[in-house]
Amino acid sequence: MQNTVQSDSFGPLTHMRVVLVRTTLTRNIGSTARAMKTMGIEDLVLVAPRERPDAEAFALASGADDVLERARIVDTLPEAIGDCVSAFALSAREREWGPQRLSVREAAQAAIERTAQGPVALVFGNEASGLSNDELLTCQTHVRIDTDPAYGSLNVAQAVQIVVYEMRQAAGMSSPQAPAERAATVDDLEGLYAALEQAAARSGFLDPSQPGKLEARWRRMFSRVRLEREEVNILRGLLRALQKPRNSDHSL
Repeated sequence: MQNTVQSDSFGPLTHMRVVLVRTTLTRNIGSTARAMKTMGIEDLVLVAPRERPDAEAFALASGADDVLERARIVDTLPEAIGDCVSAFALSAREREWGPQRLSVREAAQAAIERTAQGPVALVFGNEASGLSNDELLTCQTHVRIDTDPAYGSLNVAQAVQIVVYEMRQAAGMSSPQAPAERAATVDDLEGLYAALEQAAARSGFLDPSQPGKLEARWRRMFSRVRLEREEVNILRGLLRALQKPRNSDHSL
């Protein structure tokens, strides 16, 4: 049934964004739009979908046509979440290296709190393979839906429905206050990671031909810290200063 009543979205939900990465079936895009709209979340971004939303997608959206019509299509995940202060990656697979792990309920509370500082992304992977390791590491939190161990196969739209429901529940119990300082965005963090890699390579601490798990380790470390933009700027300034050649002439 279509709902024609004006949305009563909680304020925090207007700062939530659902990101679908490399979606194969347009029907899942439409079903996702419907799941989002029922919970008052209407910002949808599609990363390199196999096909753009078509008639089947709009049919499965079942009245959430406006969400599909406003959906943005970008080529890469960083483009989709670069302006976000936090990105939560949904993945059922265990990873040896990855960002901090939270349950869906814990993630919902944390995500709603973060909306006071800016947009927050909920990132869902491809139907068959999910998110790649690099895509997961681009996010700051790894979220896994607790399912029956004997059968945990969720359709992507079903996963979206569970997560956005928890977001709405958390929004109803929270009153986030805007912080005094601006939170670092994903773009800010990516700039810091690039500066770290450059400094590590120039100093000889990192061999670019054999990077190992160093980048994954510092991404994991910073994913546990809520950095402010000014703090990122301080760290990048320090890295630049450390790379400047020093004057070795100490003569008077």
